[in-house]
Amino acid sequence: MAMSVGEGGGDDAPMGEMNTTPLIDVMLVLLIMFIITIPIQTHAVKLDMPQQTNQPPPPEQTEKPVIHRVEVDFLGQIYWDGQPIDLATATEYFRQAANQPNQPEIHIRPDAMAKYEIVDEVLAAAQTVGVTKMGFVGNEAYAE
Repeated sequence: MAMSVGEGGGDDAPMGEMNTTPLIDVMLVLLIMFIITIPIQTHAVKLDMPQQTNQPPPPEQTEKPVIHRVEVDFLGQIYWDGQPIDLATATEYFRQAANQPNQPEIHIRPDAMAKYEIVDEVLAAAQTVGVTKMGFVGNEAYAE
Protein backbone atom coordinates (compact mmCIF):
# COMPACT_ATOMS: atom_id res chain seq x y z
CA MET A 1 0.00 0.00 0.00
CA ALA A 2 1.88 2.93 -1.25
CA MET A 3 0.78 6.54 -1.18
CA SER A 4 0.57 8.23 -4.51
CA VAL A 5 2.05 11.70 -4.28
CA GLY A 6 2.62 12.51 -7.87
CA GLU A 7 1.23 15.21 -10.10
CA GLY A 8 -0.81 12.86 -12.10
CA GLY A 9 -2.88 11.58 -9.17
CA GLY A 10 -6.64 11.62 -9.25
CA ASP A 11 -9.14 13.32 -7.00
CA ASP A 12 -9.20 10.41 -4.58
CA ALA A 13 -5.42 10.43 -4.10
CA PRO A 14 -4.22 11.76 -0.72
CA MET A 15 -2.42 15.12 -0.78
CA GLY A 16 1.19 15.01 0.40
CA GLU A 17 1.66 18.64 1.42
CA MET A 18 0.28 20.55 4.39
CA ASN A 19 -1.84 23.69 3.96
CA THR A 20 0.29 26.44 5.60
CA THR A 21 -1.98 29.41 4.85
CA PRO A 22 -3.72 29.44 8.28
CA LEU A 23 -0.34 29.11 10.02
CA ILE A 24 1.08 32.07 8.06
CA ASP A 25 -2.03 34.15 8.87
CA VAL A 26 -1.67 33.49 12.60
CA MET A 27 2.06 34.29 12.50
CA LEU A 28 1.42 37.60 10.70
CA VAL A 29 -1.20 38.61 13.27
CA LEU A 30 1.21 37.79 16.12
CA LEU A 31 4.00 39.72 14.43
CA ILE A 32 1.80 42.81 14.05
CA MET A 33 0.70 42.55 17.69
CA PHE A 34 4.34 42.40 18.84
CA ILE A 35 5.31 45.35 16.66
CA ILE A 36 2.50 47.42 18.18
CA THR A 37 2.96 46.45 21.84
CA ILE A 38 6.76 46.34 22.25
CA PRO A 39 7.37 50.12 21.92
CA ILE A 40 4.72 50.77 24.57
CA GLN A 41 6.36 48.36 26.99
CA THR A 42 9.84 49.79 26.51
CA HIS A 43 8.78 53.46 26.71
CA ALA A 44 10.41 55.13 29.70
CA VAL A 45 10.50 58.62 31.10
CA LYS A 46 13.97 59.65 32.27
CA LEU A 47 13.88 61.46 35.62
CA ASP A 48 16.72 62.76 37.72
CA MET A 49 15.69 61.54 41.12
CA PRO A 50 17.33 62.94 44.25
CA GLN A 51 20.10 60.79 45.65
CA GLN A 52 19.75 59.44 49.16
CA THR A 53 22.03 61.19 51.63
CA ASN A 54 22.43 60.80 55.34
CA GLN A 55 22.71 64.53 55.90
CA PRO A 56 20.10 66.17 58.12
CA PRO A 57 17.58 68.41 56.39
CA PRO A 58 18.43 72.09 56.26
CA PRO A 59 17.13 74.13 59.16
CA GLU A 60 13.83 75.91 58.74
CA GLN A 61 14.16 79.50 57.64
CA THR A 62 12.49 81.89 60.01
CA GLU A 63 12.65 84.82 57.60
CA LYS A 64 10.70 84.98 54.38
CA PRO A 65 12.74 84.67 51.20
CA VAL A 66 13.19 87.75 49.05
CA ILE A 67 10.94 87.60 46.00
CA HIS A 68 11.37 89.62 42.81
CA ARG A 69 8.51 89.70 40.32
CA VAL A 70 9.34 89.87 36.63
CA GLU A 71 6.46 90.53 34.26
CA VAL A 72 6.28 90.69 30.48
CA ASP A 73 3.26 92.43 28.97
CA PHE A 74 1.69 91.94 25.55
CA LEU A 75 3.74 94.83 24.10
CA GLY A 76 7.03 93.18 25.09
CA GLN A 77 7.77 95.53 28.00
CA ILE A 78 9.63 93.91 30.90
CA TYR A 79 8.82 94.91 34.48
CA TRP A 80 11.02 94.26 37.53
CA ASP A 81 8.93 94.56 40.70
CA GLY A 82 6.52 96.84 38.84
CA GLN A 83 9.17 99.13 37.32
CA PRO A 84 9.60 99.08 33.51
CA ILE A 85 13.12 98.05 32.42
CA ASP A 86 14.89 96.85 29.29
CA LEU A 87 16.54 93.46 28.73
CA ALA A 88 20.07 94.69 29.54
CA THR A 89 18.90 96.05 32.90
CA ALA A 90 17.02 92.82 33.60
CA THR A 91 20.22 90.87 32.90
CA GLU A 92 22.12 93.05 35.36
CA TYR A 93 19.40 92.55 38.01
CA PHE A 94 19.56 88.79 37.41
CA ARG A 95 23.35 88.90 37.80
CA GLN A 96 23.06 90.76 41.11
CA ALA A 97 20.46 88.26 42.36
CA ALA A 98 22.58 85.27 41.31
CA ASN A 99 25.66 86.60 43.12
CA GLN A 100 23.90 86.90 46.49
CA PRO A 101 24.73 84.12 48.99
CA ASN A 102 21.04 83.39 49.55
CA GLN A 103 19.51 83.81 46.09
CA PRO A 104 16.12 85.53 45.99
CA GLU A 105 13.23 83.87 44.25
CA ILE A 106 12.39 85.18 40.78
CA HIS A 107 8.69 84.89 39.90
CA ILE A 108 8.06 85.30 36.18
CA ARG A 109 4.56 86.23 35.06
CA PRO A 110 4.17 86.64 31.29
CA ASP A 111 0.97 88.07 29.89
CA ALA A 112 -1.20 85.66 27.90
CA MET A 113 -0.62 87.75 24.76
CA ALA A 114 3.14 88.28 25.36
CA LYS A 115 5.45 87.22 22.57
CA TYR A 116 7.26 83.98 23.32
CA GLU A 117 10.47 85.45 21.90
CA ILE A 118 10.63 88.16 24.59
CA VAL A 119 9.85 85.72 27.41
CA ASP A 120 12.50 83.36 26.03
CA GLU A 121 15.09 86.15 26.03
CA VAL A 122 14.29 86.96 29.67
CA LEU A 123 14.60 83.29 30.66
CA ALA A 124 17.86 82.92 28.73
CA ALA A 125 19.30 86.02 30.41
CA ALA A 126 18.44 84.61 33.84
CA GLN A 127 19.93 81.22 33.00
CA THR A 128 23.20 82.56 31.59
CA VAL A 129 24.02 84.53 34.75
CA GLY A 130 23.23 81.59 37.05
CA VAL A 131 19.78 82.22 38.56
CA THR A 132 18.53 78.95 40.05
CA LYS A 133 15.43 79.92 42.04
CA MET A 134 13.03 80.85 39.28
CA GLY A 135 9.45 79.87 38.53
CA PHE A 136 6.32 80.82 36.65
CA VAL A 137 3.39 82.24 38.60
CA GLY A 138 -0.15 83.01 37.55
CA ASN A 139 -0.55 79.99 35.27
CA GLU A 140 -3.84 79.12 36.94
CA ALA A 141 -5.42 82.07 35.06
CA TYR A 142 -4.80 80.23 31.78
CA ALA A 143 -6.14 76.84 32.91
CA GLU A 144 -9.23 75.58 31.16
